[in-house]
Amino acid sequence: MIMKSESIRVGQKAPEFCSTAVYDQEFQDIKLSDYLGKYVILLFYPLNFTFVCPTELTAFSDAYETFVELGAEILGVSVDSEYSHLAWLQTDREIGGLGHLNYLLVSDLNKQISSSYNVLTDDGKALRGLFIIDKEGIIQHSLVNNLDFGRSVDETLRTLQAIQYVQSNPDELCPANWTPGDPTIISNPIGSREYFSSI
Repeated sequence: MIMKSESIRVGQKAPEFCSTAVYDQEFQDIKLSDYLGKYVILLFYPLNFTFVCPTELTAFSDAYETFVELGAEILGVSVDSEYSHLAWLQTDREIGGLGHLNYLLVSDLNKQISSSYNVLTDDGKALRGLFIIDKEGIIQHSLVNNLDFGRSVDETLRTLQAIQYVQSNPDELCPANWTPGDPTIISNPIGSREYFSSI
């Protein structure tokens, strides 16, 4: 089932979906709304058994515990079947497989999820779309790369932390390159002067 969105944008409700996912060699049915109350890193990638994709998926898996500590879950999505996901997970990393991943891989074989998030290419693959969805199911961040270059786990973590900070501190703003512990901007003309006078 897909709750279709004609023009998905940051600040809007993330389109709902339900599908079959693979985790720990098992199939399970999931829907996005299962994760309300958590942040979700929705990670689209083009295809299984390709070359850039395993570098991204394993890098996010290796950082999984850090995302969990921040109250976030990761979902990987491609247009492959759950059986293809399973076969890739059963392939060793040393030969381009995934081995064990710490998060679910979601099947989008009918391409409706990729279509609803506007990342489906004309030839039927998913672009490297990354969406950060907050605890209320609202898209707070979107990033879409073309097929040939991967995304940064560190920047995804930094962006998640910035989202969480401003949601917890609604009178403050995070400037460029902000990381936890850095100064923020008070969101009014007078209060902001303190930040600008310090740089």
